[in-house]
Amino acid sequence: MRKLFGTDGIRGVAGESPLDRRTVFAVGVALAHRLGTAPRVILGMDTRESSEGIAATLTAGLRRGGAEVESAGVITTPAVAFLTRAHGFSAGVVISASHNPWRDNGIKIFGPDGYKLADATELAIEEEIFKQLEVAHEDVPDEPVPPVEEGDRAEYVRALLAAVHGLSLDGRRVVLDCANGAASAVAPQLFAGLQGEVRVHNASPDGRNINEGCGALHPEVVARMVVEEGAEIGITFDGDADRVMFADEHGRVVNGDAVLLLAARDLKARGLLKDDLVVATTMSNMGLEAALRRSGIRMLRAPVGDKYVLEQMKGTGASLGGEQSGHILFAGKSTTGDGLLTALLVLDVMHRAGKSLAELTADLKTFPQVIVNVRVREKKALDGIPSIAAAIADAEKELAETGRVVIRYSGTEALARVMIEAEDEGAMQRHADAIAGAIRTELGA
Repeated sequence: MRKLFGTDGIRGVAGESPLDRRTVFAVGVALAHRLGTAPRVILGMDTRESSEGIAATLTAGLRRGGAEVESAGVITTPAVAFLTRAHGFSAGVVISASHNPWRDNGIKIFGPDGYKLADATELAIEEEIFKQLEVAHEDVPDEPVPPVEEGDRAEYVRALLAAVHGLSLDGRRVVLDCANGAASAVAPQLFAGLQGEVRVHNASPDGRNINEGCGALHPEVVARMVVEEGAEIGITFDGDADRVMFADEHGRVVNGDAVLLLAARDLKARGLLKDDLVVATTMSNMGLEAALRRSGIRMLRAPVGDKYVLEQMKGTGASLGGEQSGHILFAGKSTTGDGLLTALLVLDVMHRAGKSLAELTADLKTFPQVIVNVRVREKKALDGIPSIAAAIADAEKELAETGRVVIRYSGTEALARVMIEAEDEGAMQRHADAIAGAIRTELGA
């Protein structure tokens, strides 16, 4: 069982284990050793005030392990995945905690193919990290991060635009929310020159305002901006821009489920949806499954986490997959969730169809759904705690034919997530409160 890696790399509070200096240095050494002889590693980061220091410590560890390090500076996570593959790096590393608060940070690793590492590979790196910690000294060196390769962002932007050749905003007014994160360094350049009026917000990072009351974690903010500014679409990214949420022209939030629906229909109409199949996750709404079925499209569910969606896509040959939270994966176009690419592809569908976002998603009727997050002090097996198991069993029995119950731990935070869908909103809320209450009583932080 992995102890350091979650569903999206190593994550925690900056300066505290596992992001203390000794462990970060050990991560660098261990990764370099894992990569073999004379590896080359490209490093990128988001806008947190701790990112530069973690990058310096990690650079020292990588060099101690024999790696050559190059820096793309502040840049999105999918951009690092792209550059890793495009330039033949042995690995790509991103210093980011994605949608988490500014005090958190993380280390995400991509293999030379631009894909996130398999669980078995992460486990092997973990074992090497713990070996390094046994021999590591308290005096951990820092090394300056290499000078930023300024052409990296421009190359990534060119690749994104090439994926939607001929895209035009058709004069639309578009509102962007960059979450004061990595998209701030890329999105304004990307959207310039697309024959529309682009208004950029939350693109002034100060190290502590990343995701703060903005971005994909707060899509209601860009939805409000759309109404206030008379825009036709709102686009909002998370801190490292690997996911995206939208707002339609009426100021209604459009999440990843709706994006999967419109993208699947477009691909199917063009004969590009392999086997008429889409991969979603356990968190996707039953309404998405019903809407896809009406269009002759099957939906498979993977565990939460875009790497697990991708694994199932590879296994089935699916062209499209994603998460309700806005990680969308297009086979052949990206190796990981890419919020900027997804935004361009959604705009491209609108351009070719001559329809608004609301029109393209109008028939998605979602079941009532509630998600309750409970902060926990430890992640024990829930089925082994009688009061929690009983609450879950009660919900599953009553909602067996008319809803779904999904209880899981977050892979990136100390949270238990209680998700319930049901036709009966009262029963849904009652069972969600009961299960969350039991978890809070037994495991609450």
